[in-house]
Amino acid sequence: MLESLWWVWIAAGLALAILEVLVPGFLFAGFAVGAVATGALIALGLPGMGWLSVSLINALLVFAVISVIAWLAMRALLGVRSGQLKKIDHDINED
Repeated sequence: MLESLWWVWIAAGLALAILEVLVPGFLFAGFAVGAVATGALIALGLPGMGWLSVSLINALLVFAVISVIAWLAMRALLGVRSGQLKKIDHDINED
């Protein structure tokens, strides 16, 4: 029952956070928050996570939902700033 070990989720979240630092963009940040939050929920024994036997499906479902919410929240708060994206309208070789 590896999915019921809270520290495995926390360690995976920390590994994803380290990977986020190495990769540009917000690719792994939501997953890192989701993994740490899932580990915290399992450790606290909240309903559906601790008092019942934690199934892999329940843990992955909680992880997925929290990850998507965290990614959307970070994208809204820290997303692309205006003027950050450069659009090129012409080719310099056409002159």
